[in-house]
Amino acid sequence: MPMNENDRQNDRKNDRQDRPFERRDRRDRRDREQQPESEWKERLVALNRVTKVVKGGKNFRFAALVVVGNEKGQVGAAIGKAKEVPEAIRKAKEAAMKHLVTVPMAGTTIPHAIDGLFGTAKVVLLPAEEGAGVIAGGGARAVLELAGVKDIRTKTFGTNNRINTVKATLEGLKGLRNAETVANMRGKAVEDIVG
Repeated sequence: MPMNENDRQNDRKNDRQDRPFERRDRRDRRDREQQPESEWKERLVALNRVTKVVKGGKNFRFAALVVVGNEKGQVGAAIGKAKEVPEAIRKAKEAAMKHLVTVPMAGTTIPHAIDGLFGTAKVVLLPAEEGAGVIAGGGARAVLELAGVKDIRTKTFGTNNRINTVKATLEGLKGLRNAETVANMRGKAVEDIVG
């Protein structure tokens, strides 16, 4: 005999009584939402699928290049490898946090022009006037924005490989010196160096 609508509703009520509704605690959700945002920002620059050919077939893995910065003069980059993409990104972020570069600033730009070299990649970093913006492409843009540089001109030579471009940009930023650092190294006053 087919069930009518009343029988179906009674069955549903009985099911609910057998397993009472468990209310999730709302405080957990609120606590998660109110946690302060981390000052560190990350950006995925490149994601490569890497294949290793073995006796049983092919092993696929992912290599993620992640740039991490606080937009206040500190930036780092690293590569993470794993079988899953989120795990590769997590590994890259952790490695990048261990290799941070401090970038000296002159207002919103860099103190002087410099070349960054890595492999065949060459990145020329030039200071720019206020309001020029970040004139850069690919990996260099990600590094400079997360470092907190607001105005800069760049030109990349040699390769468009994002990994080498990011590393060359970081090498250039490592070589930057401001007037105070140079004065301390030479044992002179800042006025003597600046002129």
